Amino acid sequence: MRAIMIQGAGSNVGKSLLVAGLARAFTRQGLRVRPFKPQNMSNNAAVTVDGGEIGRAQALQALACGGEPHTDMNPVLLKPETDTGAQIVVQGKRWGTARARDYSAIKPRLMAPVLESFRRLGADADLVIVEGAGSPAEVNLRSGDIANMGFARAAGVPVILAGDIDRGGVIAQIIGTQAVLDPDDAAMVKGFLINKFRGDPRLFDDGYAMIAARTGWRGLGVVPWFPQAHRLPAEDALDIAGAERRGGLRIVCLQLARIANFDDLDPLKLEPGVSVQMLRPGEALPGDTDLVILPGSKSTVGDLAFLRAQGWDIDLAAHLRRGGRILGLCGGYQMLGRLIHDPEGIEGAPGTTQGLGLLDIETTMSADKRLERVEGRHQQSGSPISGYEIHLGRSEGPDRARPFAEIDGQPEGAMSADGRVVGTYLHGLFGEDGFRSAWLSGIGAAPSGLRYGAEVQVTLDALADHIESAVELDALLGLAAEL
Repeated sequence: MRAIMIQGAGSNVGKSLLVAGLARAFTRQGLRVRPFKPQNMSNNAAVTVDGGEIGRAQALQALACGGEPHTDMNPVLLKPETDTGAQIVVQGKRWGTARARDYSAIKPRLMAPVLESFRRLGADADLVIVEGAGSPAEVNLRSGDIANMGFARAAGVPVILAGDIDRGGVIAQIIGTQAVLDPDDAAMVKGFLINKFRGDPRLFDDGYAMIAARTGWRGLGVVPWFPQAHRLPAEDALDIAGAERRGGLRIVCLQLARIANFDDLDPLKLEPGVSVQMLRPGEALPGDTDLVILPGSKSTVGDLAFLRAQGWDIDLAAHLRRGGRILGLCGGYQMLGRLIHDPEGIEGAPGTTQGLGLLDIETTMSADKRLERVEGRHQQSGSPISGYEIHLGRSEGPDRARPFAEIDGQPEGAMSADGRVVGTYLHGLFGEDGFRSAWLSGIGAAPSGLRYGAEVQVTLDALADHIESAVELDALLGLAAEL
């Protein structure tokens, strides 16, 4: 197999989208392509075909390749739990937790499973496209690195450096990266790409030539801005904001500090009869909101305290008095209950926390993590549903007698007596077209007939067309190492 690595001259330069577009483009050429990211940091995870979890970006890249997400595509996933610490997931399973200042001592121990996953993934591929994390220019993090140059050198994978011209200073981004890199690391870079160009790319000809002359690296293309990017699953919770519209059913999602798996909203943001807004910290809930979504959270108890600190608990009570609805997903479902018990101190000091009291349930946390794809039926509409569970804790109580769904003959989720507060542990529900249509009809929206999965596939093909028109694919493939 051959392999090439896309690294960034900074964070958020568009590496994930570049890899997805390249993956689809090379797949359409008949190659068996696989995505790989040695280390990702995200609370937006996907459940894999082999029963683990990886970053959502790699799941989208797997879809671009026409395959299923697998834990080998992202062997190390860091899931932030606090400002200074994260859960470490290795090859799909929880490995432990660490404070940020302690992680540098742990990283060298993770190179072995990273290389193991890379080689195993490559055994069934013609081409592996690797995505870096952050930027190799963060040379203060180079010791023990497994995400960028540390991996590239250990695996012998050549690097293409991508710069983001939209934020300005792209010449300094790329030339400056070469200037601060160790010479042996710099030697791994074989070319560069300019991403997110707006306007006539010919206007950058002189800058493009200057970068090539100063670095000695080959330019592989100037990629224009891709306006359909918002139609693909969001990489960041703030990306949802770009899809806000006015009119129709108004859905507001609380942007919690440790928000997780917010891609639940992606199908809703494409519905023409629906507006989706991320409510940022410090903002009040709009009075004309129809539905509030309490999303998933990596730290239920911590985000419940965060929610109260914003005054959103008061807003939710007023919203219900106005006749509004609330949907809690996973951690948001747990927050809706009366009590959250944490006897083992999973999320902090052992104890019990008062919930919002909007559902008559109690949740007990435990170290046993449920990680599974599921299929079932929505209780109210009878529509088939499919999704996944990825959570700690179990919830029980009288409102479970009115379940959200039935999974394998068992009730799942809960609903208040008046039907206006609902909670479920299921993620990914709204990707199911039939269920989404029935659910929207049930809460007063006009469904559009949107075929979400087909829409994502069309957008991936458009992204591949976009990449093919701008990038020298044959040259890039020629730079890939045979391993």
